[in-house]
Amino acid sequence: MTLFFQNIVGGMQSASMYGLAALGLVLIYKTTGVINFAQGELGMFHAFVAAALLAAGVPVGLAVLVTLLIAGAVGFLIEWGIMRHAVKIDPLGKMIMTMGLVMVAQGLAPMLFGNNPLYFPKLLGGDPITIFGISILPNTLLIITITLTIMGILFYVLQKTRWGLAIRVTAENVNTARLMGIPTQRVSLVIWMLGTVLGALAAIMVAPLTTVSVSMMADIHLKSFISAVLGGFATFYGPVVGAFIIGMLNNIIGFYISSKWATAILYVFILIVLVLKPTGLFGKKFIKKV
Repeated sequence: MTLFFQNIVGGMQSASMYGLAALGLVLIYKTTGVINFAQGELGMFHAFVAAALLAAGVPVGLAVLVTLLIAGAVGFLIEWGIMRHAVKIDPLGKMIMTMGLVMVAQGLAPMLFGNNPLYFPKLLGGDPITIFGISILPNTLLIITITLTIMGILFYVLQKTRWGLAIRVTAENVNTARLMGIPTQRVSLVIWMLGTVLGALAAIMVAPLTTVSVSMMADIHLKSFISAVLGGFATFYGPVVGAFIIGMLNNIIGFYISSKWATAILYVFILIVLVLKPTGLFGKKFIKKV
């Protein structure tokens, strides 16, 4: 049983990264109708920024803070400089525009920071902590704690504050929100900034577990998207739950069945779930009236 819970904790670390990236995806999608395919690559670019700051001698905490501020500024520029001027373009066209951002991020990263992978230290070092026989690295505990705290704050803001109400109304129907006097452009601006910051934070959490490279976020971005599909794009909490299901199941299948086939088995399971419930676990079926 100890090994089972050990795998659960390991899965929660991966799920935390999937969940942050998935939440950023869904926030942008629900408020703007655009799936940001550049979420992973933008996160990768900001991981390079953080690694470069560390290489320049900036302390870890300050480097992370500065990087997140830069990520917010990048999100601001994307919405204000690009998406806001694409109002006459249909959602599919806007999604293709985000694919253009993928190429921009992949091209700029090696140009600015070089082609070699960069080292990124753990956010928190130290020996493993044993709790009820389960060994947890301080860095793993920090990642899970940060993720759950951020998600808790975001869900509180969404449910209990005026800004959260504005975001939820905009997510339901942007035209109705505009008629009600909600500053939908400002909401969209804030959401793009927040989504970009969440993607950058997910990449910073991934960086110590691997190296900072152009391909570092490929798997995370794919699984964050699958988490959003599994949980359902219709809710803010569904993709987070989907992320934790995927993260923990992947570890459990890999340990008890086959590490080689874990991902394939997981995807088959997700496919079966989506066949039975196409809108996702927490998705809603919308009927369009004509």
